Amino acid sequence: MSWSEPLRRIAVVGMVLGLGATLGACSFSPVYSGTLASQPMLNLAYAKPTTRLHQVIYQELTLRFGSSDAPTAPLASVTTSTSSGAVGLSKTSNPNEPHRVTVTATLTITSRDGTEAAPMAFTRTASADYTTSGQVLADTAAATEATERAAKATAESLRLAVLAALGRQ
Repeated sequence: MSWSEPLRRIAVVGMVLGLGATLGACSFSPVYSGTLASQPMLNLAYAKPTTRLHQVIYQELTLRFGSSDAPTAPLASVTTSTSSGAVGLSKTSNPNEPHRVTVTATLTITSRDGTEAAPMAFTRTASADYTTSGQVLADTAAATEATERAAKATAESLRLAVLAALGRQ
C-alpha cells in the first residue's frame, strides 16, 4: 500500500511531461496573421457588387483580407443564390412561424498578372433562422436581417476556404 502513492505521483509527473513534449512538437498557424495572411494572393481586387448580398460578402472579405487597387491584383468575384422556407412539418394556430434562409455563394479568384493560372473557385453555404409574426414590416425586416447574417457566415466560410487552399500551395 505504501508503494501506491509514490508510484501514482511518478505516473502523473511522467504523463504531464509526456503531454508537454507531445504538444511542443505541434505547430499552429494563426488564421488572422502570420505568413499565411500576408500572402500576395490575398491582395485582392473585388468586382463591383450588383446586389446587397454581394456587397455584404465583399465587405466581409475586404475587412479580413484587405483590398488592392493594383491592375495586376487577383480579381475576386462572387455569385450568390438564396432560398427560404418555413421550418416545420405542420401548420399550428401559433401566429409565429419559424423560417430559414439559405445563402449559397461562389467566390472565383482570377489571376490578372499575365500568368496562365486557372481561376480558383470556392462554393459555400450558410443558413440563418428567423421568425415571422404576421406583421409585414417586421417579417420583411426579419427576413432581410437573416439573409445578411447568412451572407456574413458564408463570407467567413469562403475566407477560411481561401486560406486553406493557399495553405496547401
